[in-house]
Amino acid sequence: MRTASQHHLMYYFSSRRGSCKFHQAIKPGVRNSSQISFTGRGQNLQFPAPIRKTRLFVISNTDDGYACVPLLEEECNTNNAPTSEPETIFSKWSPPSFLWRGLSVLVLAGQVIIRILKGKVHWGNTLEQLERVGPKSVGVCLLTSAFVGMAFTIQFVREFTRLGLNRSIGGVLALAFSRELSPVVTSIVIAGRIGSAFAAELGTMQVSEQTDTLRVLGSNPIDYLVTPRVIASSLALPFLTLMCFTIGMASSALLAESVYGISINIILDSAQRVLQSWDIISAMIKSQVFGMIISIVSCAWGATTIGGAKGVGESTTSAVVISLVGIFMADFALSYCFFQGAGDSLKNCV
Repeated sequence: MRTASQHHLMYYFSSRRGSCKFHQAIKPGVRNSSQISFTGRGQNLQFPAPIRKTRLFVISNTDDGYACVPLLEEECNTNNAPTSEPETIFSKWSPPSFLWRGLSVLVLAGQVIIRILKGKVHWGNTLEQLERVGPKSVGVCLLTSAFVGMAFTIQFVREFTRLGLNRSIGGVLALAFSRELSPVVTSIVIAGRIGSAFAAELGTMQVSEQTDTLRVLGSNPIDYLVTPRVIASSLALPFLTLMCFTIGMASSALLAESVYGISINIILDSAQRVLQSWDIISAMIKSQVFGMIISIVSCAWGATTIGGAKGVGESTTSAVVISLVGIFMADFALSYCFFQGAGDSLKNCV
């Protein structure tokens, strides 16, 4: 049930020189305009009075038949101007998540580099993250590298034995492990184990407003959270890559001798003739770049998390996927820069 109400507006002003009295009835739903005039000695002033539109709604109670719970709705417009701004083409447009997250990676990388150059690093947190990325990840990295080495040994030994190139098996395995397999496999394991943890931790802190608490306490989240993780990943991955290379070659030599009857001395001698210092240096450079990609992407995805627990899960999954894609793209670019032209490394072991 809706009832209409009528309001009376009365204005009364008095002074020594004159007085004014204004009275008007207003009905809801009708635009009214009025003016108030002052009459004095030799002065006549007029100005428009603001009008308020009032609607009264009454909700009937079906239990006892009496009206109850009045709801009063008022709309005020003092200057007769439109209350809503006109919509533009880009008023409701927002950039896609991958675009602004990709930009956040670049911004975060620049801030980390500036912080490191200025020496603003939280060394206690850096050592903690270094222990987490390095020693606590050795087991899974070495186990993965050992089985990958044995799998490649099966393929190489079968084919090279048929061609009578037993003395080239060690050299081929050494080049494959040093240039590609060791840094890439190690980075994939770290991306799945450490990168996901970085994204989940920072995402949880973001949605629970813990990063805002750090700012209130006077700590910069980049100095305390991001920079230590980037430094730890960049320092730990080269050493993990060297260890994975050693274990991969050892497992390959043991499998070749125990299953195919090829002496370990032959494989190690072939690897020693083929390997050069640049092969090991390139593997360490690659792994360091991969560590920076994993840490920065994971931290950026975690820091831009929205949407509660669901957003944390989506950010973690997306961070691992983007990190793997970045690893493969960087591996191609670095390999193209490091190993151009025809190689002559295997001519020493044929």
